[in-house]
Amino acid sequence: AYELEGGYSKYLLEMMQAEEESSTDRKADIERSIQKKFHKELFSKFAKAINTYDLLQEGDKVAVCISGGKDSMLMAKLFQEIKRHNKFQFELVFLVMDPGYSPMNRQVIENNAKIMGIPLTIFESNIFEAVYEIEKSPCYLCARIETILMGMLYGGQVQTMMPKLHSSNFEGMELIRPLYLIREDDIKKWRDYNDLHFIQCACRFTDTCTTCREDGSVGSKRM
Repeated sequence: AYELEGGYSKYLLEMMQAEEESSTDRKADIERSIQKKFHKELFSKFAKAINTYDLLQEGDKVAVCISGGKDSMLMAKLFQEIKRHNKFQFELVFLVMDPGYSPMNRQVIENNAKIMGIPLTIFESNIFEAVYEIEKSPCYLCARIETILMGMLYGGQVQTMMPKLHSSNFEGMELIRPLYLIREDDIKKWRDYNDLHFIQCACRFTDTCTTCREDGSVGSKRM
């Protein structure tokens, strides 16, 4: 272990800079791992979820929301792979909502997207500025539905997120979760096999631990 000024994000940036200077075609290797080594664990289950729960139709416009973590980055590559099969036409865009990331975290997201061949559209929202006015933990604003474990521990009930939800505010819009059948451990194996390094949490509150209690413990059940 050693101290690095700038923390984990600076470490990731230095790692990525070294990778960019190498001649290895990382994008091709990452895509090949999905097509071959992790085809059964990742791509097959991704395609099965789409077919089983009717998540994708011809003519759809799919916005893949990129947070910078392993799940959203993998989902972007899996959608690219589905589109490459060209069974039917659909539109695909990759969106990043920047809620006020630190410059280093934003650069990590952009560098990973470049390495992986994911064309990002980034727009600003500055949510972090708004939640500074909230006295209690603001985490629920970003993650209102983490109900399986919390429901079991605190409410005596089991609830799960559905693979498809219809919007009640925007006609024709749906929230889909095509990673529904994929195991977390398999995503981690894919990440580690490709030596990929994603941001853990870009929230300023966890960066500075402003949601911690005075005794150092975390003030939110979710964290």
